[in-house]
Amino acid sequence: MTGHQGRRTQAERDAITVEIGYALVSAAFATAVVVGAVAGPALLFDLPALAERSLKGAAAVIAPVLFLTRVVTVLVRFRRGAQPSQPGRTNPDS
Repeated sequence: MTGHQGRRTQAERDAITVEIGYALVSAAFATAVVVGAVAGPALLFDLPALAERSLKGAAAVIAPVLFLTRVVTVLVRFRRGAQPSQPGRTNPDS
């Protein structure tokens, strides 16, 4: 969050908590959508056994990878300080 050493303020702790919650919820949503799109046809239609196993297997592999990737991406972006350096300004050069 900030470059100083020491204890975080309550506002910083709250911001981290909200960002972690957002990362988890958005990752769960994205994972559910992608798994539904990949494994959905296997669950809805009468497919050959090989195709059904393949789709379900692909969904099982994609789900944890997508979830972890989304969580890490959100938290790394937050850690880099996406906040403007001066309140009310969107560009440090403004």
